[in-house]
Amino acid sequence: IINSLFFKIKQLGSQIFLWLFSKFFTWVIVLTLSLRKKKRMSHDNGIGASGKVTIVKDQKFPAHEFFEPGRVFPARIRHASATFLDDAMSCIRSMSIKFSDANFKSPFDLEMNTGEISLFWSAWSFWKFAQLRQEKYGVEYIDYYKKYPEGLIGAKVALRRDPNSFHDLRYYAKTPFKFKGKDNIDRYVKYHIKPFDEIPETGIMKNISNVDAGNQRISPDEKRGRNYLKEEYEHRIKINGAKYMLQIQTRIAQDDDDQNIFNNMIPWDKEAHPWYDLAVIEVEKTLDWIESSKTSFSLNNMPKSLGIIPAKSIYDFNSLNYMRAHSETARKARLLAYKLFGYPTEIPNNDDRNSENWSKIQKNNRSKMIR
Repeated sequence: IINSLFFKIKQLGSQIFLWLFSKFFTWVIVLTLSLRKKKRMSHDNGIGASGKVTIVKDQKFPAHEFFEPGRVFPARIRHASATFLDDAMSCIRSMSIKFSDANFKSPFDLEMNTGEISLFWSAWSFWKFAQLRQEKYGVEYIDYYKKYPEGLIGAKVALRRDPNSFHDLRYYAKTPFKFKGKDNIDRYVKYHIKPFDEIPETGIMKNISNVDAGNQRISPDEKRGRNYLKEEYEHRIKINGAKYMLQIQTRIAQDDDDQNIFNNMIPWDKEAHPWYDLAVIEVEKTLDWIESSKTSFSLNNMPKSLGIIPAKSIYDFNSLNYMRAHSETARKARLLAYKLFGYPTEIPNNDDRNSENWSKIQKNNRSKMIR
């Protein structure tokens, strides 16, 4: 009885610490990025768009009341590069989607990045990832990769250099979510987005060295501008639109599940847990800079039966999604900063490359004007 009581107290203490840790991290973001710099946590360099999502009729995944066959939602998506403001740099690329055409309110949101595995795997490892970041002129995370070689492997898989288009890439929500369908069976799921017409993925770096993984600077002979991906995507949407397939991967929850099934560094076996088509995403128009800036996504925007999996500590693999879900204050602070201080200017297409900060770009622009 005493051992059982001690275990429960210890477990409760770990959960309380996770809550405090998540709140602390959120307020660090609020004070250093959201209010002071009017920035997102990492994906400032992006473009928003709107269209619709249609749930597929021929479903091979377990039935769920939210994903009714043929159901249509208005949609808003946002593509971005993290963390720099230069599309030509070696960056992780992202696609976020909400099942509504609104700035925030939505019945279902997803946030996804390139690469089937990640650079961090828990709230604690993400903290180390942020803590050991030492960016200088487009070179960063060298110390983190040395200390955590798993993160280096993730970087080599997730980074994309010189992709032809945001539309060409594959995006993954790597940490699993809950799924309780009409059969009332508890499951876990992962989500994945690919181009509808199965065009080859571009921007994948082959045989990338450890040094090159940390060097995200543009290539010395780069001819494309800082905004080439956003410009290409805007042109693509005006001419033909863009079409994607959202897919789902499921597995039944077991009492004795190995915790590694929640580890976003270990993909699920595709034969045992195949990807099934879930919904067709059709993008019809891009949003202007202000509307793109206001568009925000949240893992709290989900039905309870499809929400995040509870986490027990900062070392729990599910603590990543837990921490993301607790970052609402940072989003609200950024939107407040827009109202108080105005929106950041659009990213200029000039020669000041390898930058992550608007103030540096604007300072360089002013210096050139003086000269």
